[in-house]
Amino acid sequence: MRVTAVIALFPDLREAELTGWVERGWVRAEGSPPDWVFQEIDVARVRLIHDFRHTMAVPEETMPLVLSLLDQVYALRGQMRLIARAVEGQPKDVQAAILAAIRG
Repeated sequence: MRVTAVIALFPDLREAELTGWVERGWVRAEGSPPDWVFQEIDVARVRLIHDFRHTMAVPEETMPLVLSLLDQVYALRGQMRLIARAVEGQPKDVQAAILAAIRG
């Protein structure tokens, strides 16, 4: 999706603001300005940042921390999915032992 199409999704988002987000590394864009292309996942991140900045009024200086924490949560969720799949592949007695250990 091109810059103009992304901007059109958010009536109160200006191109300069989106450019700043890309320059700060908050959002990824392929190519070079003004011909940036945003993948679906990047547009979702724009939506998230837009909500933080415009709806929740998260200060700009706080955004790197917020985004870092969110990235860590998403990474942990991915790791948990991998662990769950690995456990599912184990014999039932091993699964039961793991579940018992988790429950303490």
